[in-house]
Amino acid sequence: MKTSRWTGLMVCFLGLSIQALSQASSSSYLPEIKQELVKEWPKNRTINLVFHGHSVPAGYFKTPLVNTLGAYPYQVLKAIKEQYPLAVINIINTSIGGENAEKGATRFEQDVLSHRPDVIFIDYVLNDRGLGLERAKTAWEKMIQMAQSKGIKVILLSASPDQRVDILDTNSVLDQHGQQVHELARLHQLGFVDSYGLFRTQVKAGTPIGELMSQVNHPNEKGHALIAAEIVKYFK
Repeated sequence: MKTSRWTGLMVCFLGLSIQALSQASSSSYLPEIKQELVKEWPKNRTINLVFHGHSVPAGYFKTPLVNTLGAYPYQVLKAIKEQYPLAVINIINTSIGGENAEKGATRFEQDVLSHRPDVIFIDYVLNDRGLGLERAKTAWEKMIQMAQSKGIKVILLSASPDQRVDILDTNSVLDQHGQQVHELARLHQLGFVDSYGLFRTQVKAGTPIGELMSQVNHPNEKGHALIAAEIVKYFK
């Protein structure tokens, strides 16, 4: 009887532990930030949202065209401002076209943390394939740990599509890297936006992937809108 009771308690404990190690809920991850966004002058302050990654958050559409206002960071700003008209919000883009997470990690302290961000969005999966899973994981964890040591909220993103990769293939390298980032979000209890899953859902529903892309590996404004809408859920 005692053994049975002890086993039950252990199962319950393990269940709670697994549940605790989950990605942050979009509805409850940013309560302090949302409280700041509704404050009126002179009690309000500037909220800094930093987008760190590669060419997609940087705003490259059909290279070399950079459509800054059509890219998801500024679509996010527009949507948040509609919800919080009294807020002062900075969108700070530290993204560099062609960069992977390893290079992004080397300049994270100087280029990202120096802006005193309230929230950091990290988007490198598309360019991490050349690094391999192990090196990419090390770089992502380095950035996560640096941000968390400062008490900064972090939201991780999976890849936007590359049309050379079958988006319905759940075992592709892009999908493997996305799954790894999702695991990091769960382990560190961070926000997570499954950009790749959003595009996959559209394709499964009958939308040709080309209708969401401006070139082979960059979304168009409609594609960026999918990512922006998912990010905005964290600010509802």
